[in-house]
Amino acid sequence: MSTDPSPPVPAPHDPTARRAAAAYGAVPPEPVEPAHGRHGGGRGPAWLLGAVVVVLGLAALVGVALTWPDGETTAGAGLVDVDVQYLRADVTDARWTTCDGTIEDVAPDGTVPETVQCLQVDATVTGGSLAGTQVQVLATSGVGVDDVPPGTGIIVERYPPIDGAAEVWAWGDYQRGLPLGTFALVFALVTVLVAGLRGLRALIGLAFAFVVLAVYLIPGLVQGQSGLVVALCASTVIVVVVLYLAHGVSLRTTTALVGTLAGLAMVTGLGVLGAELAHLQPGSTEETYRLARLLGDDGIQILRGVFLSGVVLAGIGVLNDVTITQAAAVFELRASDPDASWRRLFERGMRIGRDHIASTVYTIAFAYAGASLPVLLLLELYAQPLTRTLTTGEFAEEIVRTLAGSVGLVLAIPLTTLIAALAAVTVHDPARLAGTGHTHTHRHVG
Repeated sequence: MSTDPSPPVPAPHDPTARRAAAAYGAVPPEPVEPAHGRHGGGRGPAWLLGAVVVVLGLAALVGVALTWPDGETTAGAGLVDVDVQYLRADVTDARWTTCDGTIEDVAPDGTVPETVQCLQVDATVTGGSLAGTQVQVLATSGVGVDDVPPGTGIIVERYPPIDGAAEVWAWGDYQRGLPLGTFALVFALVTVLVAGLRGLRALIGLAFAFVVLAVYLIPGLVQGQSGLVVALCASTVIVVVVLYLAHGVSLRTTTALVGTLAGLAMVTGLGVLGAELAHLQPGSTEETYRLARLLGDDGIQILRGVFLSGVVLAGIGVLNDVTITQAAAVFELRASDPDASWRRLFERGMRIGRDHIASTVYTIAFAYAGASLPVLLLLELYAQPLTRTLTTGEFAEEIVRTLAGSVGLVLAIPLTTLIAALAAVTVHDPARLAGTGHTHTHRHVG
């Protein structure tokens, strides 16, 4: 009879027996699995999702190359070339005076008063070749004496003499470079201090996004390129670079990226459908009408592209937020419960997703209400019915833009959760589930 106290080595594919053997200190040999098994897990979904991203990314780059602005534009036929100088100045004095009424002073009953009170500001130019020049300008409506105490930095506009007429000085705006720069610096510092290197990478990605908008999207729209094509190409490039830069190259990031791109496609389709069904016509407001005139003969067509571009761009931020959160949640659930099936992961992930949907829906609604509050107050003064207000062209555009983004966001959550669940169950490497990349497992015998 054998006196060996060690239990027999269990069958390699019996998990219960393997755990029992480990309790006695006997570690059975690792089972030999095919390439798609324990160490190769996740390669199939990873390659498939990666291929989708590569194809869409290359398509976006080709689209960018084909629609890249050439530096020439036929738009702007309504622009008048005036050599205006924008100069810094410091306020020295401000006082109320009487001015002739203009169309900008129209009363609620539609009449224009003959005279109105206006604020005359004395200032000294502090920048440029005209530094030291004393000027007088009329402040824009809404500015009071207390808003421009001596020493306040403002921007003044100088219109040079034309055809023998005297030069004209006008109020431009406040100097806001210092406070805005300070806020931006505080935002960057807080982001880096809290999020560390990942926060720094996110800021770099944000800067990249603004560069794409400045050198490609906006010039492309002005030149009359298809707003839909330009916006989709720019958005795809931005999303790919920003997500991988901020969150690293991993299966969970790729999962979120595919969910984001799918959500953008849904948002775009809903935006096009909403614009068609709601008969949204560019130029329905004073601002868009003026912009259409300035853009020349193609102004109306360009503004259609601007609206669709706005729909696509508005969807990027919220989609990135929810898809990254959902993908990360599913992969963390998989790491905490390695035996969970994809259905179990999907169900548990959607519990988180439903809470995210509920919070995001009213967040978007209140954000829009806050941004449009001045317009709502103005319409209240004009005693317009609420239904009439909400169906005007200006509000209809914002409603379609907001609802298209919201529907795309809601649908992107279950889609991303499903993709993440299917991908996560094929991954057995804890490092890959945690999003830290590939690591090697070392065994210690003792």
